[in-house]
Amino acid sequence: MKSLVTGAAGFIGSHVASRLLDLGHEVTGVDVFTDYYPRWIKERNLARLSGRPGFHFLEAALETLPLPEILPGVEAVFHLAAQAGVRASWGQSFSEYIKNNIQATQKLLEACLGLPDLRRFVYASSSSVYGLTSDLPMKETSPVRPLSPYGVTKLSAEQLCFLYYKNYGVPTVSLRFFTVYGPGQRPDMAFHKFFKALGRDEAIPVFGDGRQTRDFTFIDDIVAANLAAVEHGRPGETYNIGGGHRETLADVIALLEDVCGKKARLDRQPVQKGDVPDTWADIDKAGRDLGYAPATDLRLGLEQEWKWIRGLYAF
Repeated sequence: MKSLVTGAAGFIGSHVASRLLDLGHEVTGVDVFTDYYPRWIKERNLARLSGRPGFHFLEAALETLPLPEILPGVEAVFHLAAQAGVRASWGQSFSEYIKNNIQATQKLLEACLGLPDLRRFVYASSSSVYGLTSDLPMKETSPVRPLSPYGVTKLSAEQLCFLYYKNYGVPTVSLRFFTVYGPGQRPDMAFHKFFKALGRDEAIPVFGDGRQTRDFTFIDDIVAANLAAVEHGRPGETYNIGGGHRETLADVIALLEDVCGKKARLDRQPVQKGDVPDTWADIDKAGRDLGYAPATDLRLGLEQEWKWIRGLYAF
């Protein structure tokens, strides 16, 4: 299978590309290296892909790529590129979210019109689209009330995917990821920050009272869902991809302490704008259609991320 992976140097994109190569597929990876987090971390992700048979990499923005020359013969598009970050999406930076999350998605969808070999266009959406919905666990039919500009752009791109399916037959499948963690996790994400602080004997920043809950999903389960979406995802549909359970932040910090063998010092800070109090995925639909079943225990996944963090920062 010939695939295009956008955001191939990022956390999820590099894992998806690596798994496709393991299976013997041909992968064209694209990444623009936005300055949202340090380039050297993305280059480290990319290092495990570079030089592997079947891998081709392009450093460019989707808006500038000659997509009509790249897409012929592509059977699967994994659109994982995005401007990340709930808290950073306010104010003047919102224009970057519009460009990278909405406009880039529309350009890629437009370029996929009429591709005879395209089996699926898999779009990486987010639990952030739910925002303040009162449904727990969150179902694909739950109200979507994003609480951040980031969530608005992810929902807008998801809707673009649906209308390109409905009007032009592009076989889109949207996956709503719930708090992805594991080796390679972005440095702005909680577990990465917490592990880094613990390793350096620094205080952990905790926003709010610690009673907020999250549904944590290990990276290998996210990768499995992406591949299953190509084989079994129903075009035009949206699926929750979560760990299937939720944990309070306070309980997770205690687990991190146990994994690291270190006592955390907490730096209590106010709740940040855009942060939702709870996330929890109803994954029944993904189970039925995709055969999705999260397989990684939270502690085991955290142990793997801790090992990776120690190697990343050499402590």
